[in-house]
Amino acid sequence: MIELTVPGDKSISHRALILACLADGESQIEGLLVSADTEATASCLRALGADVPALSNGSLVVRGAVAWSPSGEVLNCANSGTTARLLTGLAVGLGLGVTVDGDSSLQRRPMDRVVYPLQAMGGQIAYSGSRDRLPITIQPRASGDLRPLRHRGRIPSAQVKSSLLLAGLASRTRVEVWEPWPSRDHTEILFAQHGAPIVKFKAERGHAARFDPDGWDGLLRPISWRVPADISSAAYLLAASLCGTHPVAIGGVGLNPTRLGLLTVLRDMGARIESTETGSAGGEPIGRLTAEPSTLRPFHIREALVPSLIDEIPLLCALATRAAGVSRLDGAAELRVKESDRIARIADNLGALGVRCEVRPDGLSVHGTEGPLAGRVETGGDHRIAMAFGVLASLPGSRIEIDDRACVAVSYPDFWSDLARLLPCAEAPVGL
Repeated sequence: MIELTVPGDKSISHRALILACLADGESQIEGLLVSADTEATASCLRALGADVPALSNGSLVVRGAVAWSPSGEVLNCANSGTTARLLTGLAVGLGLGVTVDGDSSLQRRPMDRVVYPLQAMGGQIAYSGSRDRLPITIQPRASGDLRPLRHRGRIPSAQVKSSLLLAGLASRTRVEVWEPWPSRDHTEILFAQHGAPIVKFKAERGHAARFDPDGWDGLLRPISWRVPADISSAAYLLAASLCGTHPVAIGGVGLNPTRLGLLTVLRDMGARIESTETGSAGGEPIGRLTAEPSTLRPFHIREALVPSLIDEIPLLCALATRAAGVSRLDGAAELRVKESDRIARIADNLGALGVRCEVRPDGLSVHGTEGPLAGRVETGGDHRIAMAFGVLASLPGSRIEIDDRACVAVSYPDFWSDLARLLPCAEAPVGL
């Protein structure tokens, strides 16, 4: 059994930094993900006046109760959609005047989904260029309160939910967000850990989270804790074990129930995989994952399961090439507005490797094959695509070239060296 570790959870790391800056005192964070995306959030928070030290090795003390800076800052969110959406909500809640922007990839991702409800709360937000796209400009709020909001999201989105809850928290305004299926709830858990009044409940037509400041003293308490390891990063090493020859064990992994769709699908595929809960960190369950080489069956992923494995879909589609039969993905239109159009990107790259694939607006079908895979993968700078196809590229007999191996730095800077522990072919790029 090969023992490996993976970086801190990316989703939680963003939220941990933001909530620590809002807390009344010093929060100590261990195990924070140090990557391009979290560096973007840290940099933007510093631009707003927050005292966020260098992330260095992921161990840091953040001093809260920030004297937020005057208006006019430009927040460069780089490639991080989480940074852009969450800090848009924070800035509106704090009444700060800022411009939110990012790289060319981020400028192609939709923003209406957070802008419209924030405007409904009274936020003054305008698009500087194309509608529904960055950059956006938020006008400062000199006086007056934001309006309470009850938002019914048509598509589950933890980023939208978190943006609106942060706007409510920062402005002490009641916010209620409804979703047809539960999205990841790291924001709600961290609100509770810091002492904010947050309630999650199952509603008649879905799931909801409510922030209600009535009777609250308005203070967030600082916390000291360790960020769980990222199950989305662990997924690639589990897949490498399933398709390779070495069992693997990964400890300290976050086992939040809203993130376990991956394990459900892998087990349905016949994967020999085990999870053991060993404790908790910051209100998040953590545990140990193990996997062994397995013969895989096709999967059928339906819409209700998609929010719990949205980041792992490229990997599951890559694994589908090694399962005898046809795997089917439905209800995943949200993938078209990630770092790339992931449905199109998955399908194009599968086709380039000689894998038969049928595409639909909200999903695709993948025909498994026993034949060797060869071709060039175009990542479009998408870290999830690079890592998913990187697992296939590292299997014996594959002749797959990944055009941009460096883009994994967004979430997992040491991915290639860790993968090589299980699949030695990952050590160096393949030349075709």
